[in-house]
Amino acid sequence: MELMRIETQTITHLQEWLGKSETLSDAITAAPVRALSATLDREDPAPTKGTFLPELWHWLYFLPHARESEIGPDGHPKRGGFLPPVPLPRRMWAGSRIQWLAPLSVGDDIERVSTIQSVTHKAGRTGDLIFVLVQHQISNQNGLAIIEEHDIVYRDAPGPDDKPVAPTAAPTDAKWTKTIAPDDVFLFRYSALTFNGHRIHYDRKYVTEVEGYPGLIVHGPLIATLLVDLVRQSIPDCKLKSFEFRAIRPTFDINIFKVSAKPDLEKDPSGKTIAIWAQDHEGWLTMQACAVLV
Repeated sequence: MELMRIETQTITHLQEWLGKSETLSDAITAAPVRALSATLDREDPAPTKGTFLPELWHWLYFLPHARESEIGPDGHPKRGGFLPPVPLPRRMWAGSRIQWLAPLSVGDDIERVSTIQSVTHKAGRTGDLIFVLVQHQISNQNGLAIIEEHDIVYRDAPGPDDKPVAPTAAPTDAKWTKTIAPDDVFLFRYSALTFNGHRIHYDRKYVTEVEGYPGLIVHGPLIATLLVDLVRQSIPDCKLKSFEFRAIRPTFDINIFKVSAKPDLEKDPSGKTIAIWAQDHEGWLTMQACAVLV
């Protein structure tokens, strides 16, 4: 049985954030769409007013704009504010579940209402874990367009005696596969597009010497975007009804990785449910996902 390192009163304090909400407004402009298309090496037509916003590209908007004095040593905004001030050093986007109710387009005025749905504690094998579930509801001038559940996990830095979790082999029966060769320019461009200052994605000295990783970490949302992009390339003109993903293991820029997909005919004989995953250069599963087509 693991010992709790976080005191009970701290957990109680963090749960005071339950139900906390914030509302942000933005506009879907063309420049980020054009920039992400270039970053993904796509030959898309130049976006204009009315151009469909591809699935997951809403992550280019409602970006955090913390002042420089509010940035912590890891490049993240300091704790507190909308998200609870969890006293654990490492924060990860662990997964999401997204439903598309209506399309978004370049030129739309959009609003996002975010609400903290739960704050839970677990004493894991390597120490404390805090899970924060945030629901985002995104609307345009026509009404509600996207409902997203966002899982954030906070954890301790691993100790010298902690053993890594045993890896899981990725499936070997993909119908579509693409090899990605990440580099620091690719990761930096995505960080810039999402105004993400987290140093693990671009500061090699920091990520290797302070956080102890072997290389720069590929953003989880970037891998998820690449998974959906593989489906878009493999099934032209498809539209997504829903998508969910779960991060399994970190992916580093020092090796290639693969994104793969196949129709999950066992789950859905119609072929509209697509199993998608990412794997590292050794064949270990790094992200597991599922998309349902309209």
